[in-house]
Amino acid sequence: MDLGITGRAALVTGGTRGMGRAAAESLVREGVRVVVAARGAAGVDATVAALRAAGADAHGVVADMSDPAGPARALAGAQDALGAVDIVVANAGGPPPGPFMGSDDAGWDLAVQQNLLGTVRLMRAALPAMRDRGWGRIVTITSTSVREVIDGLALSNATRAGVAGAVRTVAREVAGDGITVNNVLPGPILTDRMRELLSAAPDLEAAIAERGARNPTGRVGDPAEVGDLVAFLASERAAFITGASVLIDGGESRVVG
Repeated sequence: MDLGITGRAALVTGGTRGMGRAAAESLVREGVRVVVAARGAAGVDATVAALRAAGADAHGVVADMSDPAGPARALAGAQDALGAVDIVVANAGGPPPGPFMGSDDAGWDLAVQQNLLGTVRLMRAALPAMRDRGWGRIVTITSTSVREVIDGLALSNATRAGVAGAVRTVAREVAGDGITVNNVLPGPILTDRMRELLSAAPDLEAAIAERGARNPTGRVGDPAEVGDLVAFLASERAAFITGASVLIDGGESRVVG
């Protein structure tokens, strides 16, 4: 299927690992020119080298989404490398696990800065130019906790829900400008984050297999599957999808609607 985005330019934050990197890889397979942004220079350099080795027009920028100046820095770096940015994929690692009473103000502040305000600032920076051009795609990668809270992930539950609310609001405001704004809600996907959450298990691989067995599909998801969904939502084919929170969880969520 031709997604109609060959030659478009994309910025992917958190683009060096897991679902962010998978999104970058899916976009470049569709002929999109990509800038990956992340906090670590080594990871950015390695990811750009791998994408270029596969024939991609790829670049990188070092930027921390929890820093108030980070989103604007990432977007400016993408514009310097590629010119106008058509597609923005907002992805950030999850905050530390723990119960509600296990986090102090400092923990909450960091989670809000990284997982909510980082996305808000990135959208605010990207939207004016998208509106001027009459075309744009913003896709956030959040979590199924937007629909159904996950025990032991208080910070993530709260901040991810905030992102979904912001996305729904922005989507309605820019729907007439040729811009779509959507959330992707991954369930159990085999990333470093999953390994971190299961790291207390005596046998990590057995714990991953057991987690997959509890899913209706009998397995955990692959980051590449998330990447392909992101690429579709960023495409011409998805022009009438906006303000959506799209589950990719193997049918695990029991919430209707």
